[in-house]
Amino acid sequence: MKIKALKWLSAVPVAAALVVSLAACGGGAASTGSSSPTNALEGSDQQTLDKYTTADVTALDKIDKSKLGLITDGTIRVGTLSDAKPNIYLDSATGEFTGYDNELLKAVAAKLGLKVEFVSTEFSALLAQVKTKQFDVGSSNISTTDARRENVAFTNGYDFGYLAVVAKTDGKAKTFADLKEGVRIGVVQGTVQDDYVTNTLKLEPVRFPDYNTVYANVKNGQIDAWVAPTQQATGQVKEGDGTAITDKIVASQNFAAWAVNKSNQPLVDALNAGLDAVIADGTWTKLTVKWLDRPTADLQLPGGWKPGSKAVKVAQ
Repeated sequence: MKIKALKWLSAVPVAAALVVSLAACGGGAASTGSSSPTNALEGSDQQTLDKYTTADVTALDKIDKSKLGLITDGTIRVGTLSDAKPNIYLDSATGEFTGYDNELLKAVAAKLGLKVEFVSTEFSALLAQVKTKQFDVGSSNISTTDARRENVAFTNGYDFGYLAVVAKTDGKAKTFADLKEGVRIGVVQGTVQDDYVTNTLKLEPVRFPDYNTVYANVKNGQIDAWVAPTQQATGQVKEGDGTAITDKIVASQNFAAWAVNKSNQPLVDALNAGLDAVIADGTWTKLTVKWLDRPTADLQLPGGWKPGSKAVKVAQ
């Protein structure tokens, strides 16, 4: 399936982008202002999220594709990012969107007999674009939280996350304990990491529109540390950059899922059915090992976490 990037969404107004942002702020390359940040991590513990995981799913042969409310019949139009390796990114060599989340979504779509069309956007705009039906699905390793559920629906979970500190190897801030007043902390605007720094650490981060930009500011010393999703940090940090992933913690209490318009339950049900199918046949495990470097069950399923519905068994 050869999917090319489209560019027209880069001009989405900031005001619309911030409708579902976790911490409202101005646009631009970086922003330090914040108005009444919300606690998007509220309701993100595993016990609370468990109530959103379905007991089972609809059988694949019972899915009515004519009822999925797709923008284009037979094709799932997906908003995704271009710079968040290894989960969601644009391969510069092929011009195709790939990464763990997107390859998994392609496998799910194949189970449903659907095509996938990817479109590039920024994370701060993505959930608003799903809400306003510019996309059928948002794919960006999105942590599901109560605040986000007010604006979009989510599938069952397919991944969990780690939080990481990325810093200069000779810098002053290298651990989560070092993140205090006076430390310039970078985050990507509207992410759970933004909320973590703002509402858990009670600090004001420097907000950036994308992963490439925040990482560039770590390298050039404009910020002291980047609080990042570990997987995206791994995709950014290169030997010789003078930077490193200096600390990380497991965050399995926030499962990641695909976002869907709240009015489109048939599409949520279909994606859940496809997800269970790729978990049961071993595709989920294969992609998790390949893209996320988690070769063992302990790494894939920490603390009792598992993907998909409550009924599906994870093939190893």
